[in-house]
Amino acid sequence: MCRNIRPLFNFQPPATPVEVGDASLQYVRKISGTRKPSQGNQAAFDQAVADIAEATQRLLDSLETSAPPKDREVEAAKARAKWQKRPRG
Repeated sequence: MCRNIRPLFNFQPPATPVEVGDASLQYVRKISGTRKPSQGNQAAFDQAVADIAEATQRLLDSLETSAPPKDREVEAAKARAKWQKRPRG
């Protein structure tokens, strides 16, 4: 499940609220051990996703670096090349 959580800091263009929300959802799914909570747990699940998204955005907004921003397309190409080199079987 956590393979979908990608680094969000120091990219150009910056991470969108959708990307932050997607990462938060993946995190809550991982730690809760469920992809879809029961109806009784749905509100707690949704609140956790919202809380984590808010904390994540605060973190991203407060981090500083002197490194130049990474290009999203270049990093995606590197990830695809790495994936293609993985042994299959």
